Amino acid sequence: MKKILFISHDANRAGGQIVLLQLLQHLKQRGVSMHLLLCSDGPLEDDFRALLPTTRLPRLGDVYLNGILSQLLRILGFENSLKQWILERRWRKFRDYMIAQDFGLIFVNTIGSAAAYHQLNFLAAPTVLFAHELEMSIKKFSAPSDMDYLMSRTNHLIVVSKAVANYFYKNYQYPHHQTSTFQIIDAPQILKNIEEGKKVDIRKKMGLPNDAILVGGCGHAEWRKGNDVFMMVAQQVIKRCKTKPIYFVWVGMNPHSELYDVQRFDAEKMGIADRIIHVGLTSEVFQYLSQFDVFALTSREDPYPLVVLESALAAKPIVCFNKAGGTPELVETDAGFVVDYLDETQMSDRIIELIENPSLRDELGQNAKRKVLKRHPTIESVDNVMKIVHELCH
Repeated sequence: MKKILFISHDANRAGGQIVLLQLLQHLKQRGVSMHLLLCSDGPLEDDFRALLPTTRLPRLGDVYLNGILSQLLRILGFENSLKQWILERRWRKFRDYMIAQDFGLIFVNTIGSAAAYHQLNFLAAPTVLFAHELEMSIKKFSAPSDMDYLMSRTNHLIVVSKAVANYFYKNYQYPHHQTSTFQIIDAPQILKNIEEGKKVDIRKKMGLPNDAILVGGCGHAEWRKGNDVFMMVAQQVIKRCKTKPIYFVWVGMNPHSELYDVQRFDAEKMGIADRIIHVGLTSEVFQYLSQFDVFALTSREDPYPLVVLESALAAKPIVCFNKAGGTPELVETDAGFVVDYLDETQMSDRIIELIENPSLRDELGQNAKRKVLKRHPTIESVDNVMKIVHELCH
């Protein structure tokens, strides 16, 4: 079997990139010959490079000149021209190098890689697209021309949920018989991470009471993730449920972002600043996920987020919105609650119900864990990928 080229739009510590890293680890154990093209950097880059040969996509932003030379060329008006010339040279070398690899398959991870894939039109190899996105993300992170090119060249589509499969069928007429629906997670490793996370008392770490009830949210904070909704739900729950010390904790809020400033401003005005905790971007996510009492997915759109599966494996009940992606496919009626889209009152009601009923929390959380283990067995998921690869890569 020929070498497979994997493409990742960056190396940030986010769901799609973490899933790709886990998949590559398993494929390496099976002796698959691989190469990774990174379109941008991130904290996982060293992990990727330690695992397999990795190349960075040439970008103008990565062209640097000597400080004094740069100043002189800028004064003379030649700086941009020289940078462009250097980039073009790098592209020629990059093109020759990639062609020489003689790839038998291109595996595109996330539609964020669509633009890079379009630039690789000199490579002629079957293509697999692993799509983790829905409408809002596709519009935000890809151009229509890049998506059209990618979909016209995709030989097999892997999607993480039925919601995503239906979206691609409806909007790109991508045939069901060339679509596989499954998520790839390393459940054994996640369970180990959860046990490790439990060793740190996060209530003590955050200076909270031992009996504090923690309602958690997690992800790279942005409008799509519903951080504003998270705040509104927190306000309702805290005001209506005064018998317990309740804290809402969001993991993944950049403390240097405008959104962080806005959220803290709102928290002060809402009178709940001491009950809303924003944890920055961290590699210690499992310390929090393992000790939340309830996981609140306030996303307006989330195809089938890894953090929900991780929370489920930590045996936490999940509350989410209907019509907001694939999470309701897991939660259903026995692993938490699915409420009407953006209905903050309904979500607050269900969270309060879980707060006041520890046995229900435990029952629904255990159901969530069992469902993930049953529906997403790691070896079977990797086998599914290998089957697709063998069919296309010659």
